[in-house]
Amino acid sequence: MDGRREDILMEMIGNNSPTKTKWNALLHLLDDESPVVRKAIIGECETHPVEAKEFLESISQGDDPLLARHAQELVRALGWIDGVGDFVRFIRSQRYELETGWFLLDRTVYPSFQSSSSTLFMDKVARRSRELLTPPMSSRQSCSVLNRVLFHEYGFRGAGKNFENPENSFLHRVIDRRQGLPITLCVLYILIARRIGLDLEPIGLPGRFMVGCFEDERPFYVDAWAGGKILEVEQMENYLEHSSVENSGSALLPVTVAETLARGCRNLSFHYIQAEDLKRSKMFGSFVDEFERVRRIATNA
Repeated sequence: MDGRREDILMEMIGNNSPTKTKWNALLHLLDDESPVVRKAIIGECETHPVEAKEFLESISQGDDPLLARHAQELVRALGWIDGVGDFVRFIRSQRYELETGWFLLDRTVYPSFQSSSSTLFMDKVARRSRELLTPPMSSRQSCSVLNRVLFHEYGFRGAGKNFENPENSFLHRVIDRRQGLPITLCVLYILIARRIGLDLEPIGLPGRFMVGCFEDERPFYVDAWAGGKILEVEQMENYLEHSSVENSGSALLPVTVAETLARGCRNLSFHYIQAEDLKRSKMFGSFVDEFERVRRIATNA
């Protein structure tokens, strides 16, 4: 270890308070592979876990990929789950899958959450739905069966009085509490539908997220917020006209997984502002920015 790094290490160890200066000093040591330095850094993080997690999360989301990697390795060495870093890496990977992505979003706030219970629940709802399916059935009839199971037998509903509660945006909490926003109810609907062989699409209308089905001769839409109400194209066009939406034709087409997740993050950023949690509001706003940054890079490639 050179003299400068030794001075930084001694300054860090000698400073017992988790000050900004101390963490800035630690930043210069993250790439040092010396066992002495590594042990000292881990010791500081274990002594001040709250500040250390915030510090390492900020680096994991930073623009320096080398420092981000070192921060992620340190998180793993400490046995901490880097929910924020995992979600940022998912965004940057561009390998988007709806179920995986939304559970990663959940872990940014609930890092110890295990998706197995939620996955098993969706499997259970799908099994019950298959019991009621009598092939051959049209996609509309299959949706009617899913509506019966999800909204009547299991009692899922749109969040009313507590609409702006952030928990309505986390899929595993929606499953636990049986209520959510239009977007999370639609995501749940789509994921269960896939388990019974029904291919549905996310439809990102202004002010109301819905589900679209394009498998039959005529497309139709499902309003999960309204208990699975099935809507025709004409009804959707009337809705858009009353909402003064331009380019209504494109508004009725599916949105991507990235757009769906970004909208979920945008909702959370707003709802955390309402809850006066500016730190988390800023975090979810940064995820929206990251989705946009990745999209621009892909478009210009």
